[in-house]
Amino acid sequence: MKHENLIKRLFLHIQYVFSGVDQYDTVAVHTQKGVDFCERFTNFLKERSHIEFEYAKNLKRLVKNYQPKKKDEEEYGQFSWARAFWDLLKELHDLAGQHEVIAENTQGNVMKDLSNLIQDYKQDRKKELQEGAKIQEQLKASLAQLEKREKQYEKAFREAEKATDAYRRADADINLSRAEVEKHRNNMMLKSQQSDDCKNEYASQLQQTNQHQHEHYHTHMPQVFQRLQNIDENRIDKMKSYIKQSADIERNIIPIINTCIDGMVKASDSINAVEDSRSVVNKYKSGYPIPSDIAFDDLSNSQVPDGRNGNTLTTTPKNLNLEKGSVRQTVSGGKSKKRTGILGLFSSSKSDDPKEDFSDLPPSQRKKQLLKKIDSIKKEITRETAEREGMLKMKDVYVQNPALGDPNSLDKKIEENGEKLDSCRKELSKFVSYLDDAEGKKSTTSLAVSDDSLSRSTSDGSVNRDPNIIPPPPSIQQPNNDVYTGYSTNSSNNWPPPYSSSIPDDDELHSPDEFEDPEILEQYPVIGTCRALYSFTAENEGSVTMEENEEMSVLEQDQGDGWTRVRKKDEGEGFVPTSYIQIHFFDQDEV
Repeated sequence: MKHENLIKRLFLHIQYVFSGVDQYDTVAVHTQKGVDFCERFTNFLKERSHIEFEYAKNLKRLVKNYQPKKKDEEEYGQFSWARAFWDLLKELHDLAGQHEVIAENTQGNVMKDLSNLIQDYKQDRKKELQEGAKIQEQLKASLAQLEKREKQYEKAFREAEKATDAYRRADADINLSRAEVEKHRNNMMLKSQQSDDCKNEYASQLQQTNQHQHEHYHTHMPQVFQRLQNIDENRIDKMKSYIKQSADIERNIIPIINTCIDGMVKASDSINAVEDSRSVVNKYKSGYPIPSDIAFDDLSNSQVPDGRNGNTLTTTPKNLNLEKGSVRQTVSGGKSKKRTGILGLFSSSKSDDPKEDFSDLPPSQRKKQLLKKIDSIKKEITRETAEREGMLKMKDVYVQNPALGDPNSLDKKIEENGEKLDSCRKELSKFVSYLDDAEGKKSTTSLAVSDDSLSRSTSDGSVNRDPNIIPPPPSIQQPNNDVYTGYSTNSSNNWPPPYSSSIPDDDELHSPDEFEDPEILEQYPVIGTCRALYSFTAENEGSVTMEENEEMSVLEQDQGDGWTRVRKKDEGEGFVPTSYIQIHFFDQDEV
């Protein structure tokens, strides 16, 4: 019986070993390794994100360090190689932003989910291990009780055997009394009864232990291990998804990074050496004419003795002083000039303050700066004119409906606006004269502000438009006739200027020699094209009627008076309001 129990327990132990349920401690260690790996992977992602942030930060700092300063922006805008480098910096800045996206998505998505996984995994693992330890303790307690009952049974059984042997010897011994034999017999019966009780208790405990053991190996522990297996497999699947998610985060920004790289390549393709050379020439050309040949100074003919009194006469070729003077005038202009041009390209020395008329600059640079200044003044006039028109229209509304506001409240603003316009037009006239001087022409335009200046236009409460301001109406295409109110054929400021040479006002626009030959009037060069934005009806001599979208040639640009000379397709010439046309000058196409 004892031998059979040992064989049965050995068989269960073998089955237990081969089924794997005896590897409770090993499984606990393995699951702890899973926790350690998740934490290690979290640290890896954290360091990876830090590297991406630092890389993006360093790239942006690099871009910032090489960004052009405000004073160099004009320089960067003129040359294709500089613009290409600037575009490369922009693309590099965008590329740095994509590395920030990698770090942000990794921290915000993967690391956050991974942290939650580790926390849940630890809790579930701890719960199952505690459950397994409890089951293990129950089985150990049952086995210990069985072992105790078994030892009790063995002890009682030996004592019963001894008592039986003693009774048999006493019963066979004829020397013993009947009372002594009966005593041995009662002792045998008692020990046998105790042995049977221990046997029954042992059998009952054995049955319970076997039941516990069976449930332990076939139900409780397999369930614990199955749950641990599910938890671990879930961890592995989540790790798989997180690794893939990390790769997808990087894959999703690859198209954007490729776009940035394509932008860099496109920037490099935009570099044009010929265009940059032209820009350098155009920027630094002086415009001085090439000096004429230097005359030969023949010293043998410079001194001739005078036969009458023995004196020596000095003879100079007639054109020698003139040519020397022309050379001196052409090269230096009679002044001592600093060396400029290509030799001073990279010079960082400070120059004197520029003059108002830019006369300290070479001719080409002076004309360029004057045109730039004139353009800015015209923009200022356009802005002030639009503001004036708005205030005048608002005053019209106030006059028609006083409940909306007091018309006189705008008089001060309109007067200030008129003063600004008068000042701008004086400035324009001054710089136009500077430009004429730079081009070697006589000043052909006089834009003196009359006694009826814009600054006084509101003194009588009138809301009529100034004759010199003809902006296009915002809602209608045909301008109101009251725009031209106040024109007089005898006024020196009358615009548009007459086309016929018999009108005295035309002297303000052109020099007297220009009208000696009537054919000169038809020899205006075409300097551009224009398209009519609105219809215009000529009401003064010298102006010309045009229809909306009509294409015309530009003969003379606006001199600051608001009028442009054009030539129609029917060869008709005259002035039209500048604000009514869209102009394209041919010199805009030149490099």
